[in-house]
Amino acid sequence: MDATVDCQPRPRTFPLPDRGGAMAALEFGPQARPIDVVFSHANGFNARTYRTILGPLAPSLRILALDLRGHGATTLPADPAHFPGWGAFADDLAAVLDQAVAGPVVLAGHSLGATASLLCAAGGAQRVRGLVLFEPVMADPQWVEITSVREAMAATARRRRETFPDRAAAIEAYRGRGVFRSFSEAQLADYAAAGLHETADGQVTLACRAAWEAAIYAQQDYDPLAALAAVRSPVRILASPEDASSIDAHARAFAQAAGARLDVVAGSTHFLPLERPDIVREALLEAAL
Repeated sequence: MDATVDCQPRPRTFPLPDRGGAMAALEFGPQARPIDVVFSHANGFNARTYRTILGPLAPSLRILALDLRGHGATTLPADPAHFPGWGAFADDLAAVLDQAVAGPVVLAGHSLGATASLLCAAGGAQRVRGLVLFEPVMADPQWVEITSVREAMAATARRRRETFPDRAAAIEAYRGRGVFRSFSEAQLADYAAAGLHETADGQVTLACRAAWEAAIYAQQDYDPLAALAAVRSPVRILASPEDASSIDAHARAFAQAAGARLDVVAGSTHFLPLERPDIVREALLEAAL
């Protein structure tokens, strides 16, 4: 690794006028190097949440970490009353690849971001050399209880408090609770830095509004198994044990039968990347170099 490379990210913006706005991103690694990895985050999070995970790879890889539609600093339309479906995240990703990437890259991501990466590759993205998916949302579409599970997650999202006096108050409210239970202090601060926007009256409010997060949970209108079968690039899936995972048993068996590499990380949960950044870095290096 080249220790002289700055591990701090550079802000990037990709205008996508045909899609109604612009995609924000953070870029890590040497600018003279072609982009190696494009990384997409989980529902409700943002690119900066993963700074401490991706930053140490900057001496070896050039990484583009995106703020997905409705998250962070991205300005693409995000009206929950007119939710465009999960395919929109994949199409946004493909539009950024067309604009920012010259050669084949590894698509990687967590949860929603992993699934968007899978759908993008399945749609025929020519610049994809491989996929590294951390806890993608993959359940058998025929599972009879899937609708009730999704609605329960959406209901939880709708109850999220949206506004706080300041970031310090938000961090105090989040620390050790709910989805933030396994976050380090640095990860929590990074989430709050990009996940909360200042309001006109001096408070802060969620960049990903509760209703948008809920719509993403409730309206999972895709077939992950069909997408996986359509991908021609190498696929590696890193999963938590089934009782803490978004990948059900049928999807795991299907993935392995389809030739994907499935690794189960003992002791992890759906928030595997935040809990085991060492494994994330090892997997990205292996796929990209």
